[in-house]
Amino acid sequence: MSLSVFLELVEIKAKTASVAPFLLGMCFSAYYFNHLNWTISLVFFVAMFLFNMVVDMLDNYNDYYHADSKDYQENTNIIGRENISPNLVLWLMIGFSALSALMGLWLVVKAGLPVLWMGIFCFAIGFLYSSGPYPISNLPLGELFSGFTMGFMIVLLSVYLNTYQIFIWNFDTIGKIFLVALADELWISNLMLANNLCDAQEDEDNHRKTIIHFIGKKAGLVFFSLKNILAFLIIILLPFLGLAPKFVWLTIIIVPFVWRQNKILIGKQVKTETFITGVKILLIGSMTYLLTYFIGLLINLK
Repeated sequence: MSLSVFLELVEIKAKTASVAPFLLGMCFSAYYFNHLNWTISLVFFVAMFLFNMVVDMLDNYNDYYHADSKDYQENTNIIGRENISPNLVLWLMIGFSALSALMGLWLVVKAGLPVLWMGIFCFAIGFLYSSGPYPISNLPLGELFSGFTMGFMIVLLSVYLNTYQIFIWNFDTIGKIFLVALADELWISNLMLANNLCDAQEDEDNHRKTIIHFIGKKAGLVFFSLKNILAFLIIILLPFLGLAPKFVWLTIIIVPFVWRQNKILIGKQVKTETFITGVKILLIGSMTYLLTYFIGLLINLK
């Protein structure tokens, strides 16, 4: 398997969905709690990244075996299209999962049982996303679980691991972390929504009942637009709540870019042509938000 094929198998283009929340959690830990644990954060990042690759490989693996459409299995799914050995994919998933779990257990020893419970939840959602009799990705819950698990849980884990010595478990703390993570949650859930919008007919052919099956494309596009708007509104609100430096307000400079990408998806929902709009919005949106947060943090430290 070539490197380019492997990177497509693990869907490297979508890894912003895990990297940005992790780094955002570190920025919030430094800004609000004035506390960082660098070694623990590095181990968590590697464990998280490995498991994220497992989830995407498992998604392709299950889609390959459970596809009702022969054309999809042989010409669309990367395993069939690139003639990748399914056994090789299986062993890669087992190996990456084992390494991620071992690192996770080390983190539990260092930072306590909350890491174990949060890790179990994330592992469960990761495996159930495309596995079992009713995979989450085939249900109208995919956007909710993907946004919550990757957008919020990764930030929560990142903040906890950086501040576990002083972290207080209460609704106030969790609520503040939720608000800081909300923009990324919305953009991550929109990535899956864009995918489901573009795959609407293919999903019907393969008997997948995503949210588009129930609400239709028109409503799906409305929700996609509204979530983009809400993401910017929450970022503007954060400095007023003392949860982010005022520099994050510069995130609004990408509004025209997001508006153009949004308009492209509304005009056409074709996987090979316009799904990339969801990827671009997530990439540019989350990285701009992260960068402005980081610069604002540095300014405040001076």
